Amino acid sequence: MARTKDVEIEPIEETSNAVVAAIGNRLRKFRKAREMTLQQLAEATDLSPSMLSLVERGRAAPSIQSLIVIANALNVTMSDLLVTEQSDEERIVVRTSDQPFVKTAQNVIRRVLREDRSRRMSIAVNEYEPNTGSSLKRGAHAGFEYGFVLEGNLTVELENVTYQLKAGDLIAFESKRPHRFWNYGTKRVHTLWINLKGE
Repeated sequence: MARTKDVEIEPIEETSNAVVAAIGNRLRKFRKAREMTLQQLAEATDLSPSMLSLVERGRAAPSIQSLIVIANALNVTMSDLLVTEQSDEERIVVRTSDQPFVKTAQNVIRRVLREDRSRRMSIAVNEYEPNTGSSLKRGAHAGFEYGFVLEGNLTVELENVTYQLKAGDLIAFESKRPHRFWNYGTKRVHTLWINLKGE
């Protein structure tokens, strides 16, 4: 398995190919619209140019942490990289079939329930298979987040403190504090995540 900074490159499941390709296309579109080179984006995100190139070509699924950092560097939301069409923010009901999702290189599935741009808020459900997590290292970005464990046990590394969360537990913190989430258990973990975009 080849490895680039902050991302393990693994074969992408057939069902995820279209989503990963769409992320790459939108990443390239936003980067070029801002007249940024891959090297400039790499410097802004602390990710390698080769990793970013693989993502743009649909050859790699980035971690959730990497998606957030890339989105912040491009001044867009993470869901802007996932959604191919603008959704109606005022819809009362958002059906499962309308919820974009991505499966990362770490085998975490992030399903965006609502991207509310006017209120600068994103709501998503994350599914962590055993021995998977948000990223290989702690990362930070602008904003504030709330995480609620729906099922299972999740380890949250926040700066130099580790928290063990179980179903029913909530964690809330400034996203600029280096953090990482990992499922060290043997059962799948489901979480509800609310991200407030920073200034």
